[in-house]
Amino acid sequence: MDQLQETFLHREVLVEGKLLHVYRDTVILSDGSESIREWINHPGASAVVPLFDDETTLLIRQFRYPPQQIFIELPAGKLDVPNEPPLDTAKRELAEETGYDALQWDYLGVCFPGIGYSNEIIHLFLARNLHPSTVEPIPGEFVTPFRLPLTEALRMAYHGEITDAKTALGLIRAAAFLEQKMTTER
Repeated sequence: MDQLQETFLHREVLVEGKLLHVYRDTVILSDGSESIREWINHPGASAVVPLFDDETTLLIRQFRYPPQQIFIELPAGKLDVPNEPPLDTAKRELAEETGYDALQWDYLGVCFPGIGYSNEIIHLFLARNLHPSTVEPIPGEFVTPFRLPLTEALRMAYHGEITDAKTALGLIRAAAFLEQKMTTER
């Protein structure tokens, strides 16, 4: 066994919510001692970096209840259906939250936003060749989309003005993807 690996012994269900389930697991550590791990089971999510032809991106402002503040974020949402492909989630969320669809999609990898307490995984995508969607916004979806140059969004992430982890990482990965694409096309 890997010296860092922990071995599951048993589980206690603490909360079974609509979205999240909270567990308390007893584990055996690599030195043979027992410990407790409390963690949140999350269904997973997708986030999208929308990019217009003029190299502006489309972000949203959204109030988040736990920290009680408005954040600047990428359009994103949870995988609503078991085994839903992350790309399907990304397409749905882009349309519902921004009113746009995209013709070109690139996978940028994953983000684990809370590794110390959750198994949540967020799939990151770059969406290009944007055009207005025919999808109507979902009632109760209170977000404000806004455009800004990708370079400005990156500056905001680097300087702590964008503090949402998936958004900062998504912007950085999108910029790296685009830079690599330009380099290989030369």
